[in-house]
Amino acid sequence: MRRVSVFGATGSIGESTFDLLRRRDDIATVALSGGRNVARLAEQARALRAEIAVTAFDDCYPALKDALAGSGIEAAAGTAAVIDAAERPADWVMSAIVGAAGLAPGLRALERGATLALANKESLVTAGPLVMATARAHGATLLPVDSEHSAVFQALTGEDMAAVERIIITASGGPFRDWPTSRLARATLEEAMNHPSWQMGQRITIDSASLFNKALELIETREFFGIAPERIEVLVHPQSLIHALVGFTDGALMAHIGPADMRHAIGYALNWPDRAALPVERLDLARIGRLEFEAPDPARFPALRLAREVMDTGGHAGAAFNAAKEVALDHFIARRIGFADMAATVEAVLDDLSRGPELASPVKSLDTVQAMDQMARQSAAAIIAARA
Repeated sequence: MRRVSVFGATGSIGESTFDLLRRRDDIATVALSGGRNVARLAEQARALRAEIAVTAFDDCYPALKDALAGSGIEAAAGTAAVIDAAERPADWVMSAIVGAAGLAPGLRALERGATLALANKESLVTAGPLVMATARAHGATLLPVDSEHSAVFQALTGEDMAAVERIIITASGGPFRDWPTSRLARATLEEAMNHPSWQMGQRITIDSASLFNKALELIETREFFGIAPERIEVLVHPQSLIHALVGFTDGALMAHIGPADMRHAIGYALNWPDRAALPVERLDLARIGRLEFEAPDPARFPALRLAREVMDTGGHAGAAFNAAKEVALDHFIARRIGFADMAATVEAVLDDLSRGPELASPVKSLDTVQAMDQMARQSAAAIIAARA
């Protein structure tokens, strides 16, 4: 029987993973981790009969322990406990913790030689060379779970990377695709949460509205597939049905089309290298009728330009980019800065840190990545405070 763990179990990816796991009787659940929603974490742990449930927050431990009382399921809390749980023997591990916090437990799972289903894009953005090297060194398997990168991965099955000319990842354009740039400065939190295609968590929904999510995915594409940045394109596709395309040297384009349902990418990773039936919509293309495409507006979505600058810089620039974005997003959610201020903050942080040698220095260890993460967070906080 396969043994699996899910980190970030109570988020949108975690819930979709739970939905697939609860339908299986050939899988044993080892560990589940979550945040402050301990009632849901305990409910999932009981349903899957997990060995251990871990909340990332120490102060949530009493509530989690009480919720699991009498179940025989172990409870734990804190960042170190999450990482310890990743050391438990599991064949397949879902990395769905949001943000840079997902890097350390993911690395620990790779060090065990596990198959890591990577939904935490920040791992490759902040420490791509380290993640890929760790997987190679320990004979681990890394499978993409972002819908775009899963689509590319599937389109490349049986293909030679030497024949790949370009990779195109798609973006819905979010709720602000047709807004004039001048209006974006007044965009509210509620408007940013109104995604036209996907049902996701708050943070990734806002990142999709600003295209910071797509900016992260640009960097993730470069790191995962080892393709030059100039050969990666972003295409706005409002229907969100074509998730990515791969262009080959003979002019052919291989497109992956499917419903806007993360259970497909998760299920593909869960069943890889085989395919299995999944409870997702079967598309009726005649009913859909048409698919639309357009180039992203660089003035409306400066995050894409910043991501390309990060790839040009290399080194720890990805860690700085992500950390600054996370801080700016926190402040937008708290209504302390405007929508357009997020990109301005990230750009200011990158400019600030470019004055020192650390930004472009090679990624060598988790410690150096975490040090840059902290530098960028401090810089972002200072910049936002100065503008208040």
